[in-house]
Amino acid sequence: MHASAGFAAIDRYPAPFMQFRHNRRPVDGVLLLDKPQGLTSNAALQTARRLLNAAKAGHTGTLDPMATGLLPLTFGEATKFSQMLLDADKTYEALVCLGSETDTGDAEGQVIARAPVAVDEAAVRAALQRFTGEIEQVPPMYSALKRDGKPLYEYARAGVELEREPRRVCIHSLELLACEAEAFRIRVACSKGTYIRTLAIDLGRTLGCGAHLGALRRTRIGPFDVADSVSLARLEAAEGGGRDALLAPVDALVAHLPRVDLDAAAGADLLQGRQLALAGELPAGLRRAYAAERFLGLAEVDARGRLLPRRLIATGEASKAG
Repeated sequence: MHASAGFAAIDRYPAPFMQFRHNRRPVDGVLLLDKPQGLTSNAALQTARRLLNAAKAGHTGTLDPMATGLLPLTFGEATKFSQMLLDADKTYEALVCLGSETDTGDAEGQVIARAPVAVDEAAVRAALQRFTGEIEQVPPMYSALKRDGKPLYEYARAGVELEREPRRVCIHSLELLACEAEAFRIRVACSKGTYIRTLAIDLGRTLGCGAHLGALRRTRIGPFDVADSVSLARLEAAEGGGRDALLAPVDALVAHLPRVDLDAAAGADLLQGRQLALAGELPAGLRRAYAAERFLGLAEVDARGRLLPRRLIATGEASKAG
C-alpha cells in the first residue's frame, strides 16, 4: 500500500476516535471479567480497554459468545504473562440438552439429528464416569483451531468438513449438579484444550439419544474464581481511579511460582538482563523475582545456582507486589 493510501484510510476515522487512540494511557494489571452472554471475548476486551483507556491489552484465552463467566483480561505489562493462564486447568458449569445434535455442538447451531430420550439419572452418572480421566477428543469444526492459516470455523461456515486428529485431554472431575427428563447440568474440571461442546456431543452419543451444549459458564481458571470477577456494568459504573482499583496486580498471574527476593542492586542488574550468582542453594526452576517489594518479572534458577532473566517488567514499569 502506498503511503498516501494509508493516510487516506486513517483520515476516515472520526476525530473523537483518533483522539481516544492517542490519549490512551499505560495501565498495568489484570481484570477478572465476568463475560456476559452474547458478547465475543474480543468485544469484551475492547470494551474494558476503552473504559480503562488502556494503551495495551490482551486476554488469556477466549470464551464463545454463548458462554458466560470468567475471562481474565491483561493490561500493559501483565500481557507478558498471559501464557500462564492459557496452560491452566479450568472449571465450567454446563447444561447438556438431550435428544438432538446441532452442527455447532451448541444451542446456537442448526439441528442435524434427533432421537427419542429414555435416559435416567443412573445412566447419566454411568456416562459421566466413562469420560472422567484422560480421554481423546476430536476438536469441533466450529473452533478457532487453524488449518493452513485459517480457523476451522471458516471452513465449517463454508460447508467444508476437514479431518481432525484426536487430542488427548484430561477431565479431572465430572459432577452431576441436576438431572431432568431431557437435560442435565454438570460441573467439569478439566485440562487446557478441552472442548465442552465436544464433551456434550460425546455424552449424548454414549446415552444413545444425541445431545448438544445448552449453556456454559466458566467458573474457574487456575487460581482465579468467578466469585472474584467484575462485570462490565460494574467497571463502567466505577469512576476515575475506581476502575483501576478493580484490577489485580501484574504478579497475580504468576502467584503460584516460588518467590525470590533481591536487593536493589541485584534487582537493577536483573532488569538489565544480567545473570546473577545467588547466595545459598535454591532448587532449579522458574521464579517470580522482587526487589524492595517491586515485582520485576520471571527469572530462572539454573542447575549451577545462577538466576537468569526470563520475562521481565519493562524498566521503570515494575509494579508493587499484590
